[in-house]
Amino acid sequence: MDISVEVADITTLDVDAIVNAANSSLMGGGGVDGAIHRAAGPELLEECKQIRANDLPDGLPTGQAVATKGYDLLARWVIHTVGPNKHAGQTDPFLLESAFRNSLDLALQMGARSVAFPAISAGVYGWDMPEVAQIAAVTIRDWIDSNGSQCATLQTVTIAVTSDEARRIFESALDSAFHS
Repeated sequence: MDISVEVADITTLDVDAIVNAANSSLMGGGGVDGAIHRAAGPELLEECKQIRANDLPDGLPTGQAVATKGYDLLARWVIHTVGPNKHAGQTDPFLLESAFRNSLDLALQMGARSVAFPAISAGVYGWDMPEVAQIAAVTIRDWIDSNGSQCATLQTVTIAVTSDEARRIFESALDSAFHS
């Protein structure tokens, strides 16, 4: 599997699925979530409203994931996951690990060959970039190890970040996770 880190706008990546660092309402918001909703167009919000009405009336729980179509994005699907919010007292790293792992599971179930992640919970949700990078790297490594040949369909994982500093942090975490 090819794992890379790019300084990029996740909404412009030509991958099968992008992961949205969503809020539990699935109704859009700021940051990555708002950017994905704007780039995908109004149909994304309509599908999210249907998911809320039919499947998740209380919202998407932290650490879980659900998929929608990508609509106006290059990506075929959007995998929405809710990362933990440290400012709201959600400090358990298992919740962040679950957001990454459940998104990978869903990408595999959908038959995605490529998936792009943002730095889930970094920024406004109060998690430090090095901590997010370490959890993401270890989770991706462990997910590959536990899925073995089943994950052969998923060929590319990209981490899309917004700065060279974040890229270096994620590259270092991935190097440590895969080569230590």
